Amino acid sequence: MIEIIIATRLSENDFWDTSATALSLRRLEYDSRWVPRVAFENKQGLPDVYNARISAGVSDSTIIFMHDDVWIDDNFFFDRIIEGLQVYDVIGVVGNRRRIPLQPSWIFVDTNFTWDDRANLSGVIAHGKDPFGPIDFFGSVPADCELMDGVLLAAKKETLTANGLFFDPQFDFHFYDLDFCRSARQHGLRLGTWPISLTHQSRGVANRGQWLQKYHSYIQKWGN
Repeated sequence: MIEIIIATRLSENDFWDTSATALSLRRLEYDSRWVPRVAFENKQGLPDVYNARISAGVSDSTIIFMHDDVWIDDNFFFDRIIEGLQVYDVIGVVGNRRRIPLQPSWIFVDTNFTWDDRANLSGVIAHGKDPFGPIDFFGSVPADCELMDGVLLAAKKETLTANGLFFDPQFDFHFYDLDFCRSARQHGLRLGTWPISLTHQSRGVANRGQWLQKYHSYIQKWGN
């Protein structure tokens, strides 16, 4: 079984009728391997939603954490996930091969949003309102990574539970992904990007004040 974990502010009807992720999943209904686990009209932080599903249900399932504004452009989406998890413990679509002190993002090296050198980046993802948007190529895929973006993260549930690996609830919408990646690496898990065709409708940080607040908490937790 493949569980897709999604938190959305939309109602159930609006989600299935209008969300990019939902409309994409409806295209993939022919595949009987997956089940949606959606928190509708959600007001919780993403870690609370994600952790509840790590602890619940079938222990040997594959689990995908995914935003609700993503077009799945890949007709073989679930096969890509399964293939990737035969190589890595946790997979994503974009990430950074390294991690440096005080790094605030998989792609940026400082809080001025300075890009890291592309030699350190990996992944391919499109952006745009509609599916099959313009493609952003960050670096070759697959690649071992230290940090990955939370637009999509996937793992085997038994891997997470065996290592006691959960998302930290203090990082409700920002830094939950970086913190999770660092925790996974601390447990000796292997992280990497995998070639999966997606179009993300969003390009990132909406509220710099909230983002900076969580950044300071993140640095305080890890010390660098």
